[in-house]
Amino acid sequence: MAILSTQAATQTQTRSTSVRRVRLSDIACYLLLFIAVLCTIYPLAWMIVSSFKNGSDIATAPLSVNPSALSWHNYATLLLSVPLWVGFQNTFIVLLIQGASTLFLCPLAGFAFAKFNFRGKRFFFAFILATLMLPPVAMLLPLLLEMGTLNWVDSYQGLIAPGLINAFAIFWTRQQIADVPDELLEAAKIDGCTPFGMYWRIILPVMRPALAALAIFTFLGIYNDFVWPVIVISSDELQTLQVMLSNLATQINNAQPGLTGHDAWGEILAASTIATVPVLILFVALQRQFIRGILAGSVKG
Repeated sequence: MAILSTQAATQTQTRSTSVRRVRLSDIACYLLLFIAVLCTIYPLAWMIVSSFKNGSDIATAPLSVNPSALSWHNYATLLLSVPLWVGFQNTFIVLLIQGASTLFLCPLAGFAFAKFNFRGKRFFFAFILATLMLPPVAMLLPLLLEMGTLNWVDSYQGLIAPGLINAFAIFWTRQQIADVPDELLEAAKIDGCTPFGMYWRIILPVMRPALAALAIFTFLGIYNDFVWPVIVISSDELQTLQVMLSNLATQINNAQPGLTGHDAWGEILAASTIATVPVLILFVALQRQFIRGILAGSVKG
């Protein structure tokens, strides 16, 4: 009996120790997650709140918040002085064409690389991977020279054409489609299904979460693109949103008559807040599919 009681006491002590360790590990994990969330949300919250403050308050007391001093002045001044809708219009034109091309053509290319055998398959896929290893800056001058040869500089064609095909999208979809069992495609082929029919009826439904994640990646890449638009576009009527925000920021050092640097800060924060809204809406709408798409393929079996 004494031995049994000793063993029971030992087991109880071991369980309490393990529970204590689990609780401490959970607390540490949640604490780190809280710090990460705080570091992520705080700059966004500061930007939104500061966009309602006047320029002098932003400069002298950036961390203080006086609800009675908040106003829509920066937004009203911004919308009256800056044609922000032109930047949105040009950006969404590029988004619509490049996004549709990427989400339609790149999965088809990934399907071909994943499930079909053809001459030069390995070479072409290796070439696509090689383009991912090149720094984007290295491609700017060749692309600009090519656009100049085609007389597409300072035009929608020059702004859109280089982004119609995305090498990362081909690689991403190829890896996702490779996990689809070949038996399903063989059965569909026996039933008389065409290659495009197999893609439409079998591959596409399975890939919806991955395509949602790819859509968000594509949207962010096009929406936040700055270097190529600022190089290839020189006219104001073709500026994208990011280029327009950059031009607005130059007013801090070269303030226009009646506009001080502090006032420009308020307008920049207001413009940045407006520019953030489409990204937040897209992520909230597709967050479940985005998470499923990121995790797709990470757990097999």
